[in-house]
Amino acid sequence: MIQKNVSLKPFNTFGVEASTQFFAEVNSVSELKTVLEWYRAQTDCPLLILGGGSNLLFTKDWLGLTLKLNLRGKSVLKMENEIILVKAAAGESWHDFVVWTLDQGCNGLENLSLIPGNVGASPMQNIGAYGIEIKDIFSELEALNIQTGERKIFKKEACDFGYRESIFKHSEKGKWIILTVTFALHTSKSVKVDYGTIKSVLAAHKITNPTPKQVSQAVTAIRESKLPNPKLLGSAGSFFK
Repeated sequence: MIQKNVSLKPFNTFGVEASTQFFAEVNSVSELKTVLEWYRAQTDCPLLILGGGSNLLFTKDWLGLTLKLNLRGKSVLKMENEIILVKAAAGESWHDFVVWTLDQGCNGLENLSLIPGNVGASPMQNIGAYGIEIKDIFSELEALNIQTGERKIFKKEACDFGYRESIFKHSEKGKWIILTVTFALHTSKSVKVDYGTIKSVLAAHKITNPTPKQVSQAVTAIRESKLPNPKLLGSAGSFFK
């Protein structure tokens, strides 16, 4: 399960050539626990958790363990009134998850379409775009303590969300691996289109009463017009603070 001297070029959207001293891909929580047991037995071995590889730039080889998190799975948990709880595993592609929720009639993530990366990173960064942030539709997450193996539920208040901030970038940094994230979405067709150029893109297509899917398509078109495809040209999307 633990590999040595593996190239990280396929695992970062900048396409930078760098290697890692140790490498492991995990597809289940049990595999993750096994790798962490190995990691805890090492000395002087830094740990890098790798999701979609879109929020980092390698400047040299990684002298430690790189753990590629491939946890998969998504489900609609329950609906109360117009609120729908939807859970996704940390290794799910963020954009694919957004599209899936809209196909299920679960609205609220459409303005966050085509953001690179995986679901697990979304609460860490409190990702946001076009007037919406994760904290607006976040319910809870489950995380695994790296040192103890403890599993813990973090509710919204415990995450201390700020602008591209969360507790996982400060007091809890480096202590947890996010396993799943649960979002509180809705069945309402109401959308937010007043931020940026969404409204003008919809108007150009003569759409005056857009659905959430149409808003998602508009946001996707805007992003594609501004940013190169990272599969063709190294990129990390758009980020600033």
